[in-house]
Amino acid sequence: MAKSISCKDAGADCGWSATAETEEQLLEKTIEHVKESHKELHVSPELYDKIKSLMKDV
Repeated sequence: MAKSISCKDAGADCGWSATAETEEQLLEKTIEHVKESHKELHVSPELYDKIKSLMKDV
């Protein structure tokens, strides 16, 4: 089942969203976006956990 996520899911004022076939693919897309657009966030194990908790089945 495909997964989706958006920055709005995390409470950010950002219109970015993504969908992918697997959790791993979506995690990669999301981390890439965070590194490019949300440089104030530190990529950490806690961030990975937060991202995974916000993923929705579509």
